[in-house]
Amino acid sequence: MSMRSITRILPAQATQDGAGVRLLRALGYQHGVRFDPFLMLDAFSSDNPDDYIAGFPAHPHRGFETVTYIVDGHMRHRDHMGNEGDLRAGGVQWMTAGRGIIHEEMPQQENGLLRGFQIWLNLPSATKMQPAHYRDIPVTEIPVRELDGGGFVKLIAGTLLVEGQPLVGPGHSVTTEPIIADVSVAPGQTLELPVPATHQLMLYVFEGWLEIDGQDVASTHSVLLGAGSALRMAAGDQGVRVLLLAGKPLNEPIAQYGPFVMNTQDEIEQALSDYRDGVLAA
Repeated sequence: MSMRSITRILPAQATQDGAGVRLLRALGYQHGVRFDPFLMLDAFSSDNPDDYIAGFPAHPHRGFETVTYIVDGHMRHRDHMGNEGDLRAGGVQWMTAGRGIIHEEMPQQENGLLRGFQIWLNLPSATKMQPAHYRDIPVTEIPVRELDGGGFVKLIAGTLLVEGQPLVGPGHSVTTEPIIADVSVAPGQTLELPVPATHQLMLYVFEGWLEIDGQDVASTHSVLLGAGSALRMAAGDQGVRVLLLAGKPLNEPIAQYGPFVMNTQDEIEQALSDYRDGVLAA
């Protein structure tokens, strides 16, 4: 196996979204800094309700998928199709916006820690206008493998060989074949994971720090990795916890305006027109 090396380290940028939710944008704060097929990664973590209580009121999407993973706390999803999702700690919301969806995500707690991630995963041009779809994945459906040296791999999507045994997550997207995992490694331990050479690979460090190929990476930083067929990472003295994202690149042009991600500017103009005319999600 050829081990992947770091090509870039990106510090997450503080920002606000929705109705004023404070978060860290780990990927996507510059349109030129994407990691095909991943468009954006937001991390939110606060025990101050003023940072999150206003939530994300009704808003549209078209042309991509969102994957929301709640690590701690409680959030509810509603959309124009009548779907309701109860996102509790450890659970995942997988939403394919397709041709259009209007949804809201609102915290269901008045105090306590709310922590989690939202990933924007691009769709290929051939399926951007497919019907919208929603799936609520409770924590009981997400497999976890305990590591021999301490820590775990929790697999949200895709397939990983973990310490010689296959682990299969419940989430999937046909073209990009994403692998999404919550990975914890105990202090001083090293973990090796095969990752298909066809996939781009990135990590977001959200607890502790890690070392890859002699380079240290601190918490709240994204790590973009180069070519190879495996990942080797060593945990720091406090241990480390990362969100692992891997996927097959689409290598297609991207046109984006806010919550609309298409391939051309004309398609963006059509999305804006459809939203104004009330037919985006028809």
